[in-house]
Amino acid sequence: MQIGSVRLPNQVIAAPMAGVTDRAYRILAREQGCGLAVTEMISDLALLYANPRTYRMLDFRGETVPLSVQIFGSNPESMGKAAAIVVERGATIVDINMGCPTPKIVKNNEGSALMKTPQLAAKIVEAVVKSVPAVPVTVKIRKGWDEQSVNAVEFARLVEAAGASAVAVHGRTRSQFYSGKADWESIRKVKEALKIPVIGNGDIWCARDAAKMLELTGCDGVMVGRGAMGNPWIFREIVYYLKTGMELPCPSAQERVETAIRHLQLMVESKGEEVAVFEMRKHAAWYTKGMRGAARIRETINKSQSKKEIEDILRSLLD
Repeated sequence: MQIGSVRLPNQVIAAPMAGVTDRAYRILAREQGCGLAVTEMISDLALLYANPRTYRMLDFRGETVPLSVQIFGSNPESMGKAAAIVVERGATIVDINMGCPTPKIVKNNEGSALMKTPQLAAKIVEAVVKSVPAVPVTVKIRKGWDEQSVNAVEFARLVEAAGASAVAVHGRTRSQFYSGKADWESIRKVKEALKIPVIGNGDIWCARDAAKMLELTGCDGVMVGRGAMGNPWIFREIVYYLKTGMELPCPSAQERVETAIRHLQLMVESKGEEVAVFEMRKHAAWYTKGMRGAARIRETINKSQSKKEIEDILRSLLD
C-alpha cells in the first residue's frame, strides 16, 4: 500500500487510540505484522508550548518506520507548526485527527467537530501540507457529525483537494461515539469519490471482518482499533488471512501472558514503573479477557503496586 511517498509493507493499520497506542503498544503491533502504527493524538498547542508530557509521547526508540504521528487542533497556523515539530522528531507520516468524538475535544472545535466546518478543515490540511511538503499528510474522519449531517464524501473531497495523501473513514457519526454498528457503505462511497487511498475503520474484530470490509467497500486498507486492545495478534491474523484465505490458530494462554508481561516491560522503559503499573491495569484486563480466573486476576492487578507483582499475578494464570 502506498501513501504519498511512503510505501507500507501491507494494508493493515493500527488505529490511533488515546491512552492506548503508546510506544509499547506500537512496538507490539508492528512485531505482529501491522503495516503502520499511528500514535495517540497529540495536541498542537501542547507541542508549541513544549509540554514535557507531550514531548515524551514523541519517544520512538525501538520503533520501525514508517511511523504516523497524529496531531489535533483547530488553528491552521499552529497545526502547521506542530506538524513540523513531529516530523523533526521522526514522523514519516503526519495524520490529522478530525474524528475524535470526546466532549473535551469537540468543545474546542477540534476532532470530529471539524466535520461541521469543512472549509476550516481544508485550510488546516493545506497548512500542514505546506509545512511538511516532503511528508505525506493523512486525515482521519467520521461518517459525519450526526445522521442529519452525513457529509463524509464531500468532506473527504475537500481534504483531498487540500493535499491529503490518504483518508481514513470511521463508519460512525460523532453522535454515535462507538455505539451501534459501523456503516461500511459510507466508506465505500468515500472510496468511489476519491483518487487517493481510503482506509476503512470500524467493527473489525477478526481477520474475516477485515477481508469483508475490503471486499464490500473497495477500500485500500483497513484500520483496526478496539479489536486490537489486548489482542495484538489480530494484525498477524489479518495479514495471513488476506494472503492465504486461511485462519491462524488463536494465541495460547502462555503467549497471551508472555505478551502482556512484555507490554508492561516496554511501558516501564518508556514511562517508569509507577505510571506503567497504573496504566497496565486496563491492558491486563484486555489481555486476560475470557481466561479462567480472569476476573479474580484483574481485581488483584488493580491493587498491585509494582511491576513484579503484576508479572507474578499474570504468570499465576498458567499454574
